[in-house]
Amino acid sequence: MAGTTAANEKVDKRDALVEEIARYVYETEITSPEAFETARYGLLDTLGCGILALQFPECVKMLGPVVPGTIVPNGTHVPGTSYVLDPVQGAFNIGCMIRWLDYNDTWLAAEWGHPSDNLGGVLAVADYVSRTRVANGKDPLKMRDVLEAMIKAHEIQGVLALENSLNRIGLDHVLFVKVATAAVTAKMLGGGLEEIMNAVSHAWIDNAPLRTYRHAPNTGSRKSWAAGDATSRGVALALIAMKGEMGYNTPLSAPGWGFQDVLFKGKELTLARPLGSYVMENVLFKVSYPAEFHAQTAAEAAVKLHPLVAERLDDIQSITITTHESAIRIIDKTGPLRNPADRDHCIQYVTAVGLIKGNITADDYEDDAAKDPRIDALREKMSVVENKQYSIDYLDPNKRSIANAVQVFFKDGTSTEKVEVEYPLGHRFRREEAIPKIICKFSNNLATHYSAKQQEWIKAACLQGETLEKMNVNEFVNLFTL
Repeated sequence: MAGTTAANEKVDKRDALVEEIARYVYETEITSPEAFETARYGLLDTLGCGILALQFPECVKMLGPVVPGTIVPNGTHVPGTSYVLDPVQGAFNIGCMIRWLDYNDTWLAAEWGHPSDNLGGVLAVADYVSRTRVANGKDPLKMRDVLEAMIKAHEIQGVLALENSLNRIGLDHVLFVKVATAAVTAKMLGGGLEEIMNAVSHAWIDNAPLRTYRHAPNTGSRKSWAAGDATSRGVALALIAMKGEMGYNTPLSAPGWGFQDVLFKGKELTLARPLGSYVMENVLFKVSYPAEFHAQTAAEAAVKLHPLVAERLDDIQSITITTHESAIRIIDKTGPLRNPADRDHCIQYVTAVGLIKGNITADDYEDDAAKDPRIDALREKMSVVENKQYSIDYLDPNKRSIANAVQVFFKDGTSTEKVEVEYPLGHRFRREEAIPKIICKFSNNLATHYSAKQQEWIKAACLQGETLEKMNVNEFVNLFTL
């Protein structure tokens, strides 16, 4: 499908932000070696998270076609399964798997989110386009195209998040996933500048779900498939745009009817920096623990304290968690936690498990694990306090820290040291330390689902950068299917 609008063709005046996103996707060539290398590790880490999620029946029940038995010619192959789906439902399936365990990459700013959620749409469309091209005697897309689309989707979502907080107005961050996916998949489908702008305009008009399902008393498992829903809707809007459906010039700024007046309290949406490859280069990998990212350094601190407290749990008088404002707003929870989605977003629960076990796994959020009375006993002894400097450094673009500290006080008047962790293992400042663990995490995730021989094939493709970039997308995806 050929683009219908040249990059330099004059377009009608539109919201500047919509046009800037579209021009970035259509015109910008990504040249940063660091961004491509990080994207490669992001690809394997994200797919690995999706494969691990197939061990959880509550995730598996969400997968497959809308109508059972549907098979789509040249459709998207869903990794780890035998499903062949249309690219919209394929994006939902892949996106749902990726996000289910809250274990893929993270971006924290005025808004937070998980930019690799866009891989649901990116990989689904890349596979569909590649198989369609092969069926028509044309060359498929290469995996370098996927990596570049990942970099651009990360950038759009992440830069939007720097200064535009959706959570403060009660909207969910997955709107930014929808916008980013709509933009990059419209380009992958062959769209020109006009089609990309049209798709992006529809994404803003679509808007976002409420954050209701992320907070008490309604915390639930929708948070595990909300990003899959958003990335699939982005694909649907891109496909609509590719049919020649009109877009809208001012979805953001229309007086009285645009996003800014209706939902953003009259504030202007802004891009805090020029779009390039900043977000991919600075993205946070969730290496050690499947927990909401604001709690990652608290988990590290708790695990470090485990040897000092594990045999003295009954002697604990109190526990202080020192953290930043965003963590208090999102994951400071007292009282009953009703399900795994509630528990993995509770800094007290995560810290308690780390102190008790010296490790935290996805299974620790399940109902059977949560019955351990020691967890709630420790939670009741915890206080969560803000360190103002932590909150400042969290938003500092030169630091982007996610600091937490944990200290345990005993009934006899003694205490542990205050263990502070400023940067989590997946932070750019600790990237060299993290890479071997990302590879180990990927290998362990593959081992939960594939034969030894298939694991070898997958790793041979993923762990060599040049080999991966030159692979045909459909051949890469075939490595992951059953």
